[in-house]
Amino acid sequence: MPTQWKRSPEELHKTYIANTEAFYRAAGRDLAEQMDDFCVSCALQLFSRSASLTEDHAAAVNALYSRGRPQPTWLLWALTTEVGKAGQFLPPLFFWQLTERDAREGTDLSRVFIRMLTNILLCLAAVDDDVTYAEAEYITECGDKLSALCDGAGVKKGKPGLRAADFVTSAEPSFLDKNPPAAAGQTGGAQGKTAGKTAGEAEAEKPDLDELMAELDALVGLEEVKKDIKSMMNLVKVRQLRKEADLPVPPLSLHMVFMGNPGTGKTTVARLVGGLYAAIGALTKGQLVEVDRSGLVAGYVGQTAIKTQEVISSALGGVLFIDEAYSLSSGGENDFGREAIETILKAMEDHREELVVIVAGYTGPMRKFLDSNPGLESRFNKYIFFQDYNGEELNAIFHLQCKKNGYELDEEAEAYAKEFFDRLYEERDENFGNGRDVRNRFEDMVVRQANRVAAMEAPTKEDLVRFTKQDFLEEEDGESLPQSPAQPETAPSSEGADKV
Repeated sequence: MPTQWKRSPEELHKTYIANTEAFYRAAGRDLAEQMDDFCVSCALQLFSRSASLTEDHAAAVNALYSRGRPQPTWLLWALTTEVGKAGQFLPPLFFWQLTERDAREGTDLSRVFIRMLTNILLCLAAVDDDVTYAEAEYITECGDKLSALCDGAGVKKGKPGLRAADFVTSAEPSFLDKNPPAAAGQTGGAQGKTAGKTAGEAEAEKPDLDELMAELDALVGLEEVKKDIKSMMNLVKVRQLRKEADLPVPPLSLHMVFMGNPGTGKTTVARLVGGLYAAIGALTKGQLVEVDRSGLVAGYVGQTAIKTQEVISSALGGVLFIDEAYSLSSGGENDFGREAIETILKAMEDHREELVVIVAGYTGPMRKFLDSNPGLESRFNKYIFFQDYNGEELNAIFHLQCKKNGYELDEEAEAYAKEFFDRLYEERDENFGNGRDVRNRFEDMVVRQANRVAAMEAPTKEDLVRFTKQDFLEEEDGESLPQSPAQPETAPSSEGADKV
């Protein structure tokens, strides 16, 4: 029986715009990127409950973009692969913030969001002209999880949303029921590695150990870090071999502490560690889930444990990377951060074979963090120190940025680059950003070079790719060394800091 919710891609886009624009007017347009990403993620999970996947489903996902945002370009084969790997519904971080705002201001934006999401999901479910029981169950689950967060935060009641079960038109089995994860292209998890696969095919699905080790070796500097990671890999590899040979296996904690300043590659190395562990069979997936305090701690009693558990669930089979972990223990005895710590410690015990936790941050605060709870000291016994990059290494990172983005330096700029980064390192202070400072300098140079080239009457291809010494210099202060953005030791900000 056809459904009243079916929309063409054009109509679906108009429906999406109508719903989201009304929401942005109240909640702010800065949520547009997060909203689009979240709705695409929900669509992938919803489509795993559809009876089948067609070009209509790909067209529907391509209709999910807010005004002023780029349109997605999904193809059916890529969509099918991602649907086969779709996980469980997780409330987005911005929704937690909405509930806290609603409770504080007496508004109900989070309730409006739930009704809006239900409308969008029903339209997505109906792209094949049917709404299955499995799709309705998923839509209901999303609404129930979000409503529970509203209730827990004390958000005032709003008018009820639509009941997805009232619009079911088909009892046909879902796509995943008819195409188990292994057949749908899922590479993570035990089922995806074994069901319907030969041993050789299952092995091929693992991350490539040699490629990951080559990527580790290619990182600029970090020689001691590389040595520590390789020793850890050897230890884990031999432990796996002993287990396969039915030999006694001594207990081993895979959890680690990364200590060092921002911009020294901690997040990059954590991502590689996850892949390496998966390549040698210590983890099933090896994905990296990166969070900080805001991604774990809620503003109300009892909500932090739920929020932290959701993050942990998404990290099972891989690595949970907690940046600025010391902020979880810095708020006193009644701070909700301590609830997050206890939840993480319990998960480390309950999921010791499928979860690796890496905590990271400045050296001094991290030592205090580990001393704040006996459970932390006992579970984290591997410490890796990330030294600041020296001038030569900063220059090498800069040249990698240039090569990656298709820029070259003329002779004068080459000489000045070496001098510049040597001075940047020698005159560094507590605000030194390492690779972050290099990235910021590169981005500033791209702008200055663009302004310079745009003023030319007929720039050549060589002009378009060439950096000069002039592009290094701040207009207002000539050849003075740029200052790093303020970042006090006691409260560092590290959003994306370690991605060099």
